[in-house]
This record gives sequence, C-alpha cells and structure tokens, in this order.
Amino acid sequence: MTRPPTAAQRRVIEAADPVTGRLKGTEAQLAALVKRGLAFRHPRPPHDHFLTPAGHRIRETPEPVAPVEAPAAAEAGVFTARIGGEEAADAGPSRIREVRSAWEGLLELRRMTNPDGDTDRPCGWERTHLVQAAALALEAAGHRPAGAEGGGYRVRATPQPEAVAVREPDSGALRACAATLEKAGWQVGEHTEPRTGARYVLASPRRV
Repeated sequence: MTRPPTAAQRRVIEAADPVTGRLKGTEAQLAALVKRGLAFRHPRPPHDHFLTPAGHRIRETPEPVAPVEAPAAAEAGVFTARIGGEEAADAGPSRIREVRSAWEGLLELRRMTNPDGDTDRPCGWERTHLVQAAALALEAAGHRPAGAEGGGYRVRATPQPEAVAVREPDSGALRACAATLEKAGWQVGEHTEPRTGARYVLASPRRV
C-alpha cells in the first residue's frame, strides 16, 4: 500500500490552486510528488507542476488524524463558486476578480487535461464537481446567484448522473442561464416541475 504523503508534502498539496491544481514548492518537494504520482510537470514553459487525479483526491480527503482541519481550510479563503441560496453574497470588485481568475484557471485546466486541448468542452474536474462547475460558469458570466431569499439562480445536484438543475424564477433570466451553460460546453434543456409547473434547466457536461 502506498505510504501517505508526509506532512510537508500534504501542505504543498493543500496549498494547490483549487481549480487548476497548480503547485508551489521547492524543487525537491515537487520532484517527490511527481515520483509518487501525485503531481506532474507540464512539458511546456514555464514547466509548472500540477496535481494529478490522485493528488486531487488526497487534497479533497481530510487527514484522518486531523479531520477538524477541513472547515479551517474553507475559512482560509479557498474559492467556492456561488450556487445560490447563500447568505449576504458580496458582489464587489474583489469577488469579481476572484471569479474571473477561477474561470480563467478552469479554462487552462480544460486545455491541459482534455485530450485535444479543447477549452470549449468541460474537463474531468467539472464532471466530478458538477454543481461547482456549473455555478462557476454562471457567476463568471455575470448572472446573479440567489440570496437566502428572492430571485437569482440556484444550482443543485439531481439524481440523474452527470446532470444539475438550474432554477431561476425569472423566465428570461433562466433562458439566459441556459444560453451561458450551452456556450460553456454544457448540454441543456428546459423542463417543467410536475407538481409546481415551475420551469427549470437540466444541464450536463458535453462530451464531444
């Protein structure tokens, strides 16, 4: 069984960019992570190092000896796209910069991990983080997430594999959300809730 990473290696992994997985550390630390299959060195200049899928799994799995560290990581400012329904969502300049940076990072991740380097199609990370990926596409395009109450989009998981539901009480805004997701490489379709008659969008990452 593969030994778990050392405390120093884990700190490097946990400090990786939350979207692209780009790593910062000493040459020795990065080389050790590559040797263990937790990182890879990009072949193109500036030859940055990035987490492999195995490295991402370690980053997202709390340490058994210190499970209380997960909330602390969130408090430290790890970027999270707004899925709608959060309290007091700040939409100031700093948030706009964070969202833009996260979206650019996601496009770079698509370029690096899609076999053909296609940035118009969702990548593996998005397929394992459906709600966050769809919410990031919407927030980056300027759509307004719902607050604790009132209008705005809400992205939620569904029982259907590889699909999220996007709800927005304003029909025009809902269609605009669908257009944004389609442009971002998602397959979308409008549906009606059988019980309430409310319209919603079902979206899945496009494969080809």
